[in-house]
Amino acid sequence: MKKLFNNRAVTAALVVPGIAVMVFAMIIPIGFSLYYSLTDWAGIGTFHMVGTQNYLEILTQDSTFWRSLGNVGILIFITVFIQNPLAFILAAVLAKVSTRLSRWLRTLYFIPAVLSVVVVTALWVNIMNPSFGILNKVLSLFTGMPVMTSWLGNPATALGAVIWIIVWQGFGWALLFFYTGLMTVPVEIQEAAIIDGANRWTTYTRVVLPIMFPIISAVVVIDVISSMKQMELIFLSTGGGPGDLTQFTAVYLYQKAFVASQYGYGNALSILFVVVSVGLTLIVQRFFRTEGEVQ
Repeated sequence: MKKLFNNRAVTAALVVPGIAVMVFAMIIPIGFSLYYSLTDWAGIGTFHMVGTQNYLEILTQDSTFWRSLGNVGILIFITVFIQNPLAFILAAVLAKVSTRLSRWLRTLYFIPAVLSVVVVTALWVNIMNPSFGILNKVLSLFTGMPVMTSWLGNPATALGAVIWIIVWQGFGWALLFFYTGLMTVPVEIQEAAIIDGANRWTTYTRVVLPIMFPIISAVVVIDVISSMKQMELIFLSTGGGPGDLTQFTAVYLYQKAFVASQYGYGNALSILFVVVSVGLTLIVQRFFRTEGEVQ
């Protein structure tokens, strides 16, 4: 086997297809996108080179772009610091209950994650409908007065409603990752810590969490990437409205490129989208790598 992998032809046969796929699926499209981002092309017809004009306009004049990035930041914060801790706590509880009960509860919590985005969006759009939605009807029963809130159309509630739907669907994935990780932590190590006088809190913070660090890092990276590429759910529920209050970067670049026929501008947005996504991912990975070394 060692002799086989020392053969350059074999190595090339194994490596070249992967490199070719990466070049044709990533490098070349990004190159074309970068080229068109320097133009005023509308998607059809002639176009002119405008240099960095699109980038300057986005960074200095486009408030919607900054709003979309801000919404992405809010979603990242909520998923990392609210959703993930709750998912970890629930995973720790499920790891201690009976296998049969744990299996049923895990299935229940994971159902939203396997549903189509179209189905999830349609479900919650109907639940939050101001006229016949069940959410308003339930609130009316508790308050004793009619509630007609347009959760996805009201500027005060639209962003929170959209983020709730995203977190509701993604919660099962975080739970699954944490539960799987907790089941790999050796019971003997936890029992040894308890024998040495550690309480439950100390056992989790000093023993379990360091072992779970790679899994937590992976979940956070997935959260960052998922938050950046939120598109279908926003597009189907609010379209970025009311106004641009629920606008996310992926939806905004689609609207600019294919709805407003500003293809060059949309490609400039996509390049900035890639840069921000890669930058955030590297920052998160660097943080967890540093923390892991400290641990």
